Amino acid sequence: MEKKQWYMEYKIHKNRPGLLGDLASLLGMLEVNIITINGVEDRTRGLLLQTDDDEKIELLGKMLTKVENISIITLRPPRLTDILAIRHGTYIERDSSDGKTFRFTRSDLGLLVDFLGELFKKEGNQVIGLRGMPRVGKTESIIAGSVCANKRWAFVSSTLLRQTVRSQLSEEEMNANNVFIIDGIVSTIRSNEKHHMLLQDIMSMPSTKVIEHPDIFVRESEFDYDVFDCIIELRNTPDEEITYENFTTAGLDGDF
Repeated sequence: MEKKQWYMEYKIHKNRPGLLGDLASLLGMLEVNIITINGVEDRTRGLLLQTDDDEKIELLGKMLTKVENISIITLRPPRLTDILAIRHGTYIERDSSDGKTFRFTRSDLGLLVDFLGELFKKEGNQVIGLRGMPRVGKTESIIAGSVCANKRWAFVSSTLLRQTVRSQLSEEEMNANNVFIIDGIVSTIRSNEKHHMLLQDIMSMPSTKVIEHPDIFVRESEFDYDVFDCIIELRNTPDEEITYENFTTAGLDGDF
């Protein structure tokens, strides 16, 4: 049987000496390999495991229910968020109401860049929305994530250095393997017909598109929220409100 990875997370009730060693010994006797281990937030520990026998994982879960010092929280095939939780020691905050909105603050930029990098490695079509106030680090995070994924990026519209509204892209830039960066405000409010045609072509490509200000993009275009595979929110502080009240057509020359 092919080797598979599993994510296990447990809460520690009494962190006695030798607790981790006992668990490692149990895994060793079951011939379940520990790939990665790390503390995950408050008194929990995450492990990325590997085995070629699913029954061993089922048996492990049953055995650990009898251990009083710990409680199993999660035992499942790993999700991307699980892998990043182990890597960074913290969970990505996720909106429980829609399941596809992820929240970060500037203090989490390393985690955000890693998250984007893993998303960008995926092949085929995906559309990612990125909400955030001006100068919070949206575009810089996208570029850094592209570098992590070893992907080229192409600006379709942007205000990173100056307002950019592209009417055409070179043959090299139109490669479906690239990451296309779109400013939802510039592309819908300050665009022309040629840019609109280019945008339509890019949105139909089997490629990764990252749209900053997705709410304005939806409001001012024919696309709706169903086009987005996930939406990321980036704030300076956890309680910062993302508002578009000052994002007027007269104020689009600044850095958004």
